[in-house]
Amino acid sequence: MDDHGHSGGPVLTWFEDLTRNDVPEVGGKNASLGEMVARLGSEGIRVPSGFATTAGAYRSYIAANGLDAVLADALEQLADGRLTLAEAGRRIRSAVAAGTWPAEIEQAIRAAYRALAGRAGTDEPAVAVRSSATAEDLPDASFAGQQETFLNIRGEAALLSACRRCYASLFTDRAITYRQIKGFDHLAVALSIGVQLMVRSDEGGSGVMFSLDTESGFDKLVLINAAWGLGENVVQGAVSPDEYQVYKPFLDDETRVPILHKALGAKEIKMIYGAASEAPTRNVPTSKAERESFVLSDAEILELSRMAVKIERHYGQPMDMEWARDGQGGPLYIVQARPETVQSRSKGHAFRSYRLGKTGPALLKGLSVGSAVATGEVCLIESAADIGRFRDGAVLVTSTTDPDWVPIMKRAAAIVTDHGGRTSHAAIISRELGVPAIVGTGQATHLLHDGQAITVSCAGGDEGVIYAGEADFEVEETRLDEIPRTRTKVMLNMANPAAATRWWRLPADGVGLARMEFVISNEVKVHPLALTRYDSLPDGPDREAIDRLTRGYADRTEYFVETLARGLSRIAATWYPNPAIIRMSDFKTNEYAGLLGGRGIRA
Repeated sequence: MDDHGHSGGPVLTWFEDLTRNDVPEVGGKNASLGEMVARLGSEGIRVPSGFATTAGAYRSYIAANGLDAVLADALEQLADGRLTLAEAGRRIRSAVAAGTWPAEIEQAIRAAYRALAGRAGTDEPAVAVRSSATAEDLPDASFAGQQETFLNIRGEAALLSACRRCYASLFTDRAITYRQIKGFDHLAVALSIGVQLMVRSDEGGSGVMFSLDTESGFDKLVLINAAWGLGENVVQGAVSPDEYQVYKPFLDDETRVPILHKALGAKEIKMIYGAASEAPTRNVPTSKAERESFVLSDAEILELSRMAVKIERHYGQPMDMEWARDGQGGPLYIVQARPETVQSRSKGHAFRSYRLGKTGPALLKGLSVGSAVATGEVCLIESAADIGRFRDGAVLVTSTTDPDWVPIMKRAAAIVTDHGGRTSHAAIISRELGVPAIVGTGQATHLLHDGQAITVSCAGGDEGVIYAGEADFEVEETRLDEIPRTRTKVMLNMANPAAATRWWRLPADGVGLARMEFVISNEVKVHPLALTRYDSLPDGPDREAIDRLTRGYADRTEYFVETLARGLSRIAATWYPNPAIIRMSDFKTNEYAGLLGGRGIRA
């Protein structure tokens, strides 16, 4: 079903009538939704129904309101320095948002919304209104999060208003800056709007999923982040989500549960629908039960991972996907899919490893982004309004970032945030810029202070560590394409499962030795008797730490078994089908007394 405006071109198209070849007219986001609806529905990929307005509709709107001259004049004055970025952006956005709809386009949007209501079986269905720039999601342009998304929009008038605000968001300060950096012509980029039935994830959960490991590029993993409520908090990095890693080669065998890693996130808040008198969405604190529970069951983790594999196989490249679980019935939906744009472009010929020398005390830990080490003085900034005082080469410390922060993120030695996971805005942009980051520390803005010298180390695997002072470190670079073949098989010694995938590109013939006691000390961290005799543990720091680690497990002994099994599996999976030789542990008392609870157990 196509509708035509006064220009003669199509105004909007239903998702099922789109393919990935329609990027010039509906942008990468909407073209991909159409591709999945049309081509992958039969394979069990659920995508909520919807439609997309076209680039032609945007250009008709601009022309009908005489905005071409406004845009050109403001952008010319910005280029000449007669207007600041903030002034130019504000002038353009105000003019675009104040426009009126050409009658044909307004009628087409209203009619499509009524048809969508018919599909949903309700008079005024809640819809998500998402922006899709027509140069978006190209191999050299991610446009990540630059245009606006509006959730829980109900009624024709509210929909038309949200669509105008989407058009205006093509000229946010961050979008203008990004196009300048990338060399895109501001006037050549248009905007498509996706209007999609909402999944009731406000009562369920949602998140982001990649079909490879975002840090190492290891292509046999699915990485899933999950939080309660609507998914914007995960994308923005406003919460520290659950993280799951799944081994793709075993997903075809339904008798296996190839989950390599599960980490419980803090999930501090969740986004839900607002009441009638409020904004369409609002954030509320999560309950203690929600914070201490995994969002997804093992069966749901595997179902999502199988969807990721099917989508990746169809597109023929690694993918970045957003998913949502309907709390009113439970099905899992894919609400966005786009090509992954960082690791998939890395050739991986050069392998750079970092080795720390003597360090100061460890101050904080979080999720590492990248594998580098950086030193510098803290520049603590709470609000994007204060980014003007950032000092080049400093370590940016903040609660969370959004696209407004990009101009200073690329000038930072490293980035540290309180909130967010590996798929948050801070992580994605840090990865894209090649700047090491540690996200989800929980309290960096409370414990670190301006001018403080610190070392940010992402060299130890999944867990990044912030040390006091500027430590010495060495950088060693190896050209993998220059390593000679040997007649003797070369195998690796591994101690830390969290770091295993960092080494996957090395031409090794497997793992020659992985000592189980190292896996226990690095991954499990708790003495087994402290779990089997938990009730005899005295109150104190060890018991509190054990409580934190075992959240989400009804039986604490299952934490030990599952964490140990998954830790060994992460090592073995990285080089499968080559062998991994595991040395079993004999648990000498003196060696393991240093584990959590090791000195507080009564025999």
